[in-house]
Amino acid sequence: GLVLTSPMMRARRTAELLGLPEPEVEADLAEWDYGGYEGRTTAEISAELGRPWRIWTDPVPAGTTPGETIEQVAQRADRVLARVRPVLSQGQDVALVGHGHDLRVLAARWLGLEPQAGVLLGLSAGSLSGLGYEHERPVIAYWSLSAARLGTSSQ
Repeated sequence: GLVLTSPMMRARRTAELLGLPEPEVEADLAEWDYGGYEGRTTAEISAELGRPWRIWTDPVPAGTTPGETIEQVAQRADRVLARVRPVLSQGQDVALVGHGHDLRVLAARWLGLEPQAGVLLGLSAGSLSGLGYEHERPVIAYWSLSAARLGTSSQ
């Protein structure tokens, strides 16, 4: 199989804690570049704007990094999917260790939906999800399962 992780150390550490084989760092699994909103909460941003801010529909301003649009995140997700589909078609498993918003966009794209559909896919930190096929159509086999629901505990 294939194990891909975000370049972020916490993603690589998660793969290690899960006991996955040596992962390959995949730049396209990097966390959404929040630009000038990096490190700030949704509540803080909303208060500054004077209205609710939503990552799914609102742009991010440039900061120390340029920030990304949802379309740019979707392009990265599409590249990851293009990379893993041939592996899956050979009957091999693929594990992706990344970040919540990005993985929600990736799942939406897996299903052939617009990236904004990721808003409908709540995802808990540290959870396990599975994408697969049913009758040759992409499906979500399971989503956002916690370690407690899996009968395991995190270290």
